Amino acid sequence: MKYYRNLSISQKQVVWAWTFLALPVLFYVVIRFAPTANAILLSFQKWNLLGAREWVGLDNYVKLYNDPVFWKVFRNTFVYLILGTPASLVISFFIAYHLDKTRFLHSTLRALYFLPFLTSTVAMAWVWRWFYQPVPIGLFNNFIASMGFQQIAFLNSTTNALPAILVPAVWAGLGFQIIIFMAGLRAIPTSYYEAARIDGVSNWTTLWEITLPLLKPTIVFLVVFSSISFLRIFDQVFNMTTNNPGGPLNSTKPLVLMIYQTAFSSFDMGYAAAQTVVLFAVLLTVSLVQLRLMRDR
Repeated sequence: MKYYRNLSISQKQVVWAWTFLALPVLFYVVIRFAPTANAILLSFQKWNLLGAREWVGLDNYVKLYNDPVFWKVFRNTFVYLILGTPASLVISFFIAYHLDKTRFLHSTLRALYFLPFLTSTVAMAWVWRWFYQPVPIGLFNNFIASMGFQQIAFLNSTTNALPAILVPAVWAGLGFQIIIFMAGLRAIPTSYYEAARIDGVSNWTTLWEITLPLLKPTIVFLVVFSSISFLRIFDQVFNMTTNNPGGPLNSTKPLVLMIYQTAFSSFDMGYAAAQTVVLFAVLLTVSLVQLRLMRDR
């Protein structure tokens, strides 16, 4: 206590700041950083959950590099990212932009759009799986057959399975992105739009020169958030392809599902840890690149 009394006001503020920060810092060290460090260490070892760990050096990474299934899965993961992120952002912004101008049942419509985000991912995946089933069960194929067209193998085709899973994944995240976009739109001062109307600026020019530039912080956040979500996609794939996890010929399998199967089906924890380290590196790299490309200049 005597030492504390001798501190200056600024030094006491630092002490109290670190006192309040101690708990969250401890939480991240124990819950986040320690398991991450352990996973990196485990990626250089061989372990089946029961026996002792055996140091194998870079063997897991060499195995990963020579595994054709890994490269197929790696490609699938980036397909989810490259197709899902821009599609979800464009659709959610289009809805938010027009919903912001709607006054009739505005709150009700906003709640309806947000509802899928609150719905259990597992339940939603099984509903969409029912939609995709063949005649006479599947809703979509029943409609297609009633129009006189040949039914589509949505989840049993190497070509159609990944887009069929991507659609509900995009749909599930729209509610959150719409709410964030609307918050960003509401934060833009109306004086900009009033000045644009007085000057006779068209709606299209207003959108490109005022709305989108001022929404840049919101767009950056949603791009990074959405990218991480699609790189970590798991629930939709696992539940919509339970009979054949990962789809026909691994056509829908993402990296997270491969990690899950390697760890808890093959019990090769070292190899799964190496895959986890690769996923961590990809997430970190993609996020940093996006933040750098989209930062304010």
